[in-house]
Amino acid sequence: MADIVNLNRFRKDKERAEKAAKAVENRAAHGRTKASKTADTAREKKAKTKLDQHRLDKDET
Repeated sequence: MADIVNLNRFRKDKERAEKAAKAVENRAAHGRTKASKTADTAREKKAKTKLDQHRLDKDET
């Protein structure tokens, strides 16, 4: 016979795991220094401009 499972406990354990995963994401996104955020923004902007410069079709309108 199968074991009896408490669904409330399962639900609460699942919510705790989801909350912990979200906390990890928030620490990664919001737990950085201003210099780190600025460097990432500059790196993304540089990559975007480099990609745009290598486009074959400049006008797609």
